[in-house]
Amino acid sequence: MKLLLPTIILMLFQAGPGFSQVAVIANKSVPLDSLKKVELINIYTGDIREWGNGAAVLVKDLKPKGPTKKAFYKFIGKSSSRMKSIWLKKLLSGEGDPPEALESEEVMINSVANSPGAIGFVSQSKLTPNVKTLLVIDE
Repeated sequence: MKLLLPTIILMLFQAGPGFSQVAVIANKSVPLDSLKKVELINIYTGDIREWGNGAAVLVKDLKPKGPTKKAFYKFIGKSSSRMKSIWLKKLLSGEGDPPEALESEEVMINSVANSPGAIGFVSQSKLTPNVKTLLVIDE
C-alpha cells in the first residue's frame, strides 16, 4: 500500500497536463493561423459564420461530456446547455444550424481534416498533422 500511493500520485501528475490542454483545430483550408478567445466565442455562438476569405465556417462539437469538452466550454464561458439554447434560437430564426456533434476526438480530427472551413477541438495529445492548431487552451 505504501508503494501504491506514490505510484498513483506520479501517474496523476503525468496524466494531468494531457487532460487539461485543449487544442482548437481547423481544416488546413481555414485562412487563419491563430484565433483569439473572443473570435472563438463568436464562432461557436454563430455570430461569425464566414472566414475572412468568404468560406463558410463549419463548427464541430463533441457529444461526450468528458474533460476535453468541459475544459473547452469553461474556456468560452458557456455551459453545454446554454450553447444548446443559443444554437436552437439560431436554428429557429433561420440564422444557422447547430454544430455537428461527433462521437469522439478521433472522429473530430478526421471530420475537421476532411471538411473545408471546419473548426473543432480535441485534447492536445490527440493532435495529428492533418489539421492546424489555432489556439491551445491551458486550463
